[in-house]
Amino acid sequence: MSFDLLNIGAAGVRANSELLQTTSKNIANLNTKGYIRERTEHGTMIGGMVGRGETVRLINQFAQQQLNRDISNQSYYEQFVTEASRVDTLFAQDSNSLSKSINSMFNNLQSAINLPSSTTNRSLFMTGAQGLVDQMDRLSGIVVDQNSIVNEQLDIFSEEANNLVQKISELNKQVASKSALNLNNVDHSVLNERDQAIKELAELVDIETLDGENGEKLVFLGTGDALVMQGGAFNLFAMKGNPDPNHKELTLDIKDKNVVQLELDSGSLKGKIGGLLAFRDEVLIPAQNQLGQIGLALADAFNQQNRLGMDLDGNIGGDLFKIPTVGGFAYSENTGTAALTATLEPGRGNELPATDFQVTYTSATTVEITAVDAKGNPIGTPTTGNIAGGVITGTGDYFGLQMNVTGSGATGDRFLVKLNQQASTGLELATQRPEALALASPIRTEKSADNNGTATISAGVVTDTDPATSAFTAGTPPTLNDGPYTLTKTANANEYTLTSNSGTTHTFTAPADGKDILSTVGAAPAPFDNLGFTFDIEGTPNTGDSFEISFNTGGFDDNRNGAALDGLKSSDLVRQNLESTGSTESHKTFNEAYADIVTGVGVITNQAKTNGAAFEALANQSSAWFESLSGVNLDEEAANLLRFQQSYSASAQVISAARTVFDTLLSAAR
Repeated sequence: MSFDLLNIGAAGVRANSELLQTTSKNIANLNTKGYIRERTEHGTMIGGMVGRGETVRLINQFAQQQLNRDISNQSYYEQFVTEASRVDTLFAQDSNSLSKSINSMFNNLQSAINLPSSTTNRSLFMTGAQGLVDQMDRLSGIVVDQNSIVNEQLDIFSEEANNLVQKISELNKQVASKSALNLNNVDHSVLNERDQAIKELAELVDIETLDGENGEKLVFLGTGDALVMQGGAFNLFAMKGNPDPNHKELTLDIKDKNVVQLELDSGSLKGKIGGLLAFRDEVLIPAQNQLGQIGLALADAFNQQNRLGMDLDGNIGGDLFKIPTVGGFAYSENTGTAALTATLEPGRGNELPATDFQVTYTSATTVEITAVDAKGNPIGTPTTGNIAGGVITGTGDYFGLQMNVTGSGATGDRFLVKLNQQASTGLELATQRPEALALASPIRTEKSADNNGTATISAGVVTDTDPATSAFTAGTPPTLNDGPYTLTKTANANEYTLTSNSGTTHTFTAPADGKDILSTVGAAPAPFDNLGFTFDIEGTPNTGDSFEISFNTGGFDDNRNGAALDGLKSSDLVRQNLESTGSTESHKTFNEAYADIVTGVGVITNQAKTNGAAFEALANQSSAWFESLSGVNLDEEAANLLRFQQSYSASAQVISAARTVFDTLLSAAR
């Protein structure tokens, strides 16, 4: 009997010693990162003795996977909000307001209009225009700087992810080499280290795990792409920019296999990397495109209206802003020799949407032009163009683009045009001369002093001053071709005769209401076929009443074209969508368009903050659940320590009792 007591007591001491060791290990690793609480379990052997203990990690895989998913979402919004809040703050600052610069320029324009012959007031306008260009460049520079920061962080995070993927793969090998014989041979520290690496990887990207053979953990992205595979194989992240080297995309580089890189769905990556990509695609690129769109629309509108006026030198006005020409980014897969450049077609700034554009060769002489979003997804309906003489031409919505090509393109070759983004930092003034501001109208109208009727002639509206397509000449100073012209009322109702300086005449029937009177001139002989201006007749003219239209020589105190320039401020000239090119409902003013940028960034940032708070709560809840199962609880471990210590002492007493009984038996035998 004493032998049984001795064995039972010895087994109890051994078992309680193991329990004390496990509890001590838990307490000692309270603050160890990634440590999973352990528990030693014993079974009862034949004869009532305690069997050899098995120490296991207390972990719930479902709770662990849920925690990893919630960590990915939390990290995604934390990264997004951190980046977006910085841009939101910068755009909201009054010193960075583009609207302030726009208003300042128009205020200076109004001063010039009030005294059109003053070069001082004109200089104030040029100063305001330069300030607008500088502010545009400053705001765009903020966006460009943020994009550089995003690229740097993407490089860092992708390198961290690659290190973790390789680490998980190496730990899998260690686990597999030990568990092939017996899973109990695997050191728990290896499993803890692997789980911690998986958790850290979940902070960078959304992942899912599956149990493989021999205790391995197979790791997949939330997109379904494999990261860590069976037998130690793994894939790594790579950063590339195709076609724009400054626009880096995350790809999977398949290791040890001769296959191409796999592009990832950035919208499903989550984690810090997904948050960075989402911030760039949803905030940075749209903001930069909208800034460039506003700048191009404003520059084009001012250029076109200034060309319809007369400057302080007495010449037809020219461009005030220099609109940049950008090169199209060729995709690496292109096989042809073609190169593409793009700019804004003069007079079509209100047709330009705030997007990028993809030009795809459908044959050697035809292309398809598609508006694309920040991720390269097509928007709206593509337009087909023809290549003739190195120029892309055709009908339909060309988005206001003017594109030229050199070389030969192969079918399937593609180019990415980022006119808005590049123009946002490339806008310049075309001149610094205050005299170049064309405030006057190049025509003047007057009625004859001999008229008997009540009719008057309006000041006139100029629509075209190009010598190739209008009655204006290209001389210095310019004039009207064979002008001035005389408009004479005939005896017939609404009928007039238009006579040039040399005596050429043309008789036509004008609109009954006298509005836009030259709109019905019809097939007239030169120089009446393309005059480039029109006017209204108000009142009732008598037969023989005449009106003269001449070049506005010396009209430096005239501010009619200046008023038209000032009207651009309240004109809907910035295209808002791809649904319509002509409807004013799809356009906004310059200030309204900029307000949309600021508001849009603010709304997206606040939405991200709200979602981030929700996922932070979920992550905290998942973490509490996981820690309740796998984390070390000091109170519980202290109670266990006391309980196991008492049990150890009791087992030692059993051994002592067994020895006493054994000694008594020996004494009785003697």
